[in-house]
Amino acid sequence: METASGIGIERGVLGGTPVVFAAAPGSVDRREERRLVAAAQRGSEESLESLFRLHWPRALKASFLIVHDAAAAEDIAQEAFLSAIRSLDRFDRRRPFGPWLHRIVVNRAIDWTRMRKYRREVRFEPAAIEAGPGEGGDGADLAAAGLSDGLTAALADLSAEHRAVVVLRYLLEYTPAEIAKALDLPRGTVNSRLRRALDRLAGAYGEDLR
Repeated sequence: METASGIGIERGVLGGTPVVFAAAPGSVDRREERRLVAAAQRGSEESLESLFRLHWPRALKASFLIVHDAAAAEDIAQEAFLSAIRSLDRFDRRRPFGPWLHRIVVNRAIDWTRMRKYRREVRFEPAAIEAGPGEGGDGADLAAAGLSDGLTAALADLSAEHRAVVVLRYLLEYTPAEIAKALDLPRGTVNSRLRRALDRLAGAYGEDLR
């Protein structure tokens, strides 16, 4: 099983500013994916393992960039896969498997981050106050994933909801319409969160990643 630090680097653009993102290598062959899903639905453990290997890197990375906690990100990604496996017999294999899985991962990661913030508020932990508005405090984990210091700090300063739309748009390359569907949000809300997140990121690190 891969760790967050085992995922490669690619360069994206946020609002015209070059940004380094850690991204899973390779692309998904939709025909092969449909074949694997069909075989897995018939009970093939080998095909199920192949689906796991195919989608694990991006699922883990998406979770990691939202929760900023390596252990939690791995747990969330694993739980999302288990949830997908339990529902696989009802999955329409004419649809792509990846977006369906990513929706589970991202929503679970958002829920986990909200619960962590709630627990910290209830317990009045000083560390939660010192960590800042993005519930940071795990910068070393993000740096280990290949993110620059500037992007690490900028992402940590965003809310989980804003990190989620950035991850879906620029790591997983979803369109705003696809993000709206995945998160069950109005398209306008997605666009607004993207604009605010990009403004915060651009203001936070400027030219650091050029």
